[in-house]
Amino acid sequence: MAKDMKDTLNLPQTGFPMKANLTQKEPEMLKFWEENKIYEKLQNKNSGSKHYILHDGPPYANGHIHIGHALNKILKDIIVKFKSMQGFYSPYVPGWDCHGLPIELQVDKNLGEKKERVDILEKRKLCKEYAEKFVDIQREEFKRLGVMGDWAEPYLTMSYGYEGTIVREFAEFVKKGYVYKGKKPVHWCPSCVTALAEAEVEYADKESPSVFVKFGVESSEFGDKMPALKGRKVFFVIWTT
Repeated sequence: MAKDMKDTLNLPQTGFPMKANLTQKEPEMLKFWEENKIYEKLQNKNSGSKHYILHDGPPYANGHIHIGHALNKILKDIIVKFKSMQGFYSPYVPGWDCHGLPIELQVDKNLGEKKERVDILEKRKLCKEYAEKFVDIQREEFKRLGVMGDWAEPYLTMSYGYEGTIVREFAEFVKKGYVYKGKKPVHWCPSCVTALAEAEVEYADKESPSVFVKFGVESSEFGDKMPALKGRKVFFVIWTT
């Protein structure tokens, strides 16, 4: 009876499977994109159009990606793909920050007690190798998210070409008088012997006594401005720790 009823309906026909089966389909789609150079074709198609460039703030080449990386890259990918669909020339060049404490601390952790005896040049070599390892790992993880970009030619802050460009641009700032030497307070790590970024500072919870203090107002003009308080003793109360 149910089959007879179904035959009387004008139901849409589709070749799509009833189940998404994304664990199998997604790698197949990504492989199709890569083999058919979809990203390259998209850039070639829009190469003569107005540019829309998204500058990618790089993640640290340190460890596997987490949900914060995914959110960051997916949102950027949505914007770049949308602009490409609008006809803009929107190449996306991913990058990695290959310097800084996160990488150095992880290398120290891997070295264990040997870290105090390792030559500084050897330490830098180990940091470079560690960063290169996780650039490759994170690249594949970002590609698995479906993020399109020039993954074959990313920018790395440790590449000599990148470092050379930074030095040349900094020299231009110096020539134009934008750079000066001065003093400023910074967060300092005595064990790492380096300044810390705001995000690298960890605060410990501490209970402190607080105090309320009242200060009497001596000015007679106060009563003139607020007639309701004229002739009365007025105080301001402050709170501090």
